[in-house]
Amino acid sequence: MFHRIPPLFSLFALGCIALFLNGCERQPVQIGFVGGISGRVADLGVGGRNGVLLAVEERNDHGGINGRPIELIICDDEQNLGTAKKVAGELVDRKVEAIIGPMTSSVAQVIVPIVNKARLVTVSPTVTTTDLSGLDDYFLRVLPDTKTYAPKSALFHFKKLGLRRAALIYDAGNSSYTVSWLSAFRKTFEELGGRIVAVNSFNSGGNVSFTPIVRDLLQHRPDLVVLVCSAVDSALLCQQVRKLAPHVTISISEWGSTERFIELGGAAVEGVYIAEFVDYANTTPRYLNFLSAYRKRFGQDPGFSGIAGYDAATVVMDALAARKEGSDLKVSILATGVFQGVQRKISLNRFGDTEGTTFISVVKNGRFLTLE
Repeated sequence: MFHRIPPLFSLFALGCIALFLNGCERQPVQIGFVGGISGRVADLGVGGRNGVLLAVEERNDHGGINGRPIELIICDDEQNLGTAKKVAGELVDRKVEAIIGPMTSSVAQVIVPIVNKARLVTVSPTVTTTDLSGLDDYFLRVLPDTKTYAPKSALFHFKKLGLRRAALIYDAGNSSYTVSWLSAFRKTFEELGGRIVAVNSFNSGGNVSFTPIVRDLLQHRPDLVVLVCSAVDSALLCQQVRKLAPHVTISISEWGSTERFIELGGAAVEGVYIAEFVDYANTTPRYLNFLSAYRKRFGQDPGFSGIAGYDAATVVMDALAARKEGSDLKVSILATGVFQGVQRKISLNRFGDTEGTTFISVVKNGRFLTLE
């Protein structure tokens, strides 16, 4: 005999079943991304976001983190310090497991106090200011600081190219990075016997006219012009330098070495040198597979920010997978210590800082080419 179930009871039972089934589903692991992905200098942030996104998608295709899918929450800091603080606070409120980002040192300076207060692990793909080195906090990174890149650049230009008179232009809007890079370059170049003949600065954005800045710099007759700024600004400055002094050697910092630099600069950036962590001659299967996957997914080469974004995401996801239940993610990361990146092993010290090999690259035939 079958008994008719009262409608109210039926709804209640169905509701309980639905709640039970939902409870059986594995809740996603939420990870935040913070980077400047809009505006005229968004290339760095977009590359980093793409690298992180690719890493997350690949991990989800292989079961996520211990069977739980990963949800990436992407936040645009707009390269605005106020916006950066706002989105960092929102990610704290959402109780994400970690933040990947930011992409620039100026933004890192304002969000580090927020993530430290919340004890929220934040792993930056590309922040390299020395202002955040050697601190026991919740900010970690996958690239060495500017003390690695700038001296390598100075050594190369002095010893290999025989240049003695350097003039520098830097973006004061990201001074935490640019000033530390400039200081490290100056120290090494002058210790070798070189001379810094001029230093000019500008604030990126708005209606900056680079012609008078470059013209003033060239009055000091440098044999080397060094640009410490974004890819967009570096490309525009290269065009002005080539117009006024076609034969002067130009070098840029690693910040400017995204694919956008070549795209915007055209013929003016041919022969420009960069000291950076990417080895474009790398032929390991891991790198070639990454390169193929990135090109297929986004239709372009990754540049250094895409590689660094992928590496930062790998560190966070590997550490989350290895973390013991209830333990601190920072402890898990530092206990693991060494992570496999796209091109190199990333070894983090007790402060969450790292070291690495720096390569000298040059733009040749519209591509970055590793020289040494």
